[in-house]
Amino acid sequence: MFEGIEANYERYMSLLSERQKLVASNIANVDTPGYRTQDIDFQAEFENAMGGQPAVIEPPNLAVKPDGNNVDLDREARLLAENTLRFQIATDFARSDLANIKLAIQDGKTS
Repeated sequence: MFEGIEANYERYMSLLSERQKLVASNIANVDTPGYRTQDIDFQAEFENAMGGQPAVIEPPNLAVKPDGNNVDLDREARLLAENTLRFQIATDFARSDLANIKLAIQDGKTS
């Protein structure tokens, strides 16, 4: 039972980490001519949970500047903040689950 929970946290946090890298790359390339924004379909990748590297996509409907770059700094800043919050929540849940497991193990010991 606990192995499934651990695998879900691990996959979720891996996806968050991958998205964080992509968002940072997008921000770093905000002024790079021809650079195209990269992201992952977070929900689909988590539901798929096949492991490995998530498929990187180009988000649709982003305005393209005259130099061919389509990075929207406001979008990337929002994703960065959202990703940080999700990571913190996942960490808190994992910590709570581990504390509950530890408590259950300790309750089973005899003094």
